[in-house]
Amino acid sequence: MKIGVLGGIGPESTREFYSILINIIQQRGIKRNPDFPQIIINSIPAPELIYDNISERNLKPYIKGLKELDSFDVDFIVMVCNTIHLFHERLQKEINTEILDLRKEMKKLLIRKNIKSFTVLGTPNTIRKGLYRFEGIRSIDINNEEMKQLTNAIFNFNRGIGKRKQIQTVKNISEKYLKAGSRIIILGCTELSLMLKNIEIPKIDTIKFFAEITVNKLEKNKSNKYAEAKD
Repeated sequence: MKIGVLGGIGPESTREFYSILINIIQQRGIKRNPDFPQIIINSIPAPELIYDNISERNLKPYIKGLKELDSFDVDFIVMVCNTIHLFHERLQKEINTEILDLRKEMKKLLIRKNIKSFTVLGTPNTIRKGLYRFEGIRSIDINNEEMKQLTNAIFNFNRGIGKRKQIQTVKNISEKYLKAGSRIIILGCTELSLMLKNIEIPKIDTIKFFAEITVNKLEKNKSNKYAEAKD
């Protein structure tokens, strides 16, 4: 099996994703090194999608990165970024390889966990365009000023500026909405997952979630190939 990973958005998040991915694969019974899948990470220098307007020009590095992975004949691709999944359908048309659909997988998770209310912390587009808004599940949205605070926190964290301060900003917003009735916080930006990695609150860490759905897809594909080989 061959996994394609579109990463570098940002690089620290991709490093964390890879580490968690390997840990999960090990926990699920890998016995020796040749049992690991081939993993091709394309860490692209793409723009942060943290502002209101995302243009076709902004998407070009993502499309280029996906096409490069497609050329390696990978079995499927995981994009380690939340906001880019707003363009999943558009990007899927650019390549033949299947791109894992984060929105679809998140809906399954919320239903499975019986989550009735949540708050998404993420980029303005992720929140306003409702990447994680689903019928029958209440979304308690943060306000415009808090969106600006998160945008600045993400941007500065990526640059390595005042990391402790950025973490506190995100923690404060999370705690406010948990008190306001949200059952769980969806960390809808991979940098936010890094920031609250060691903060004990009810949350969905999307980096970890990316890794889990990647391994689930890997196991499903292996089972299908095994069944085809037997036939």
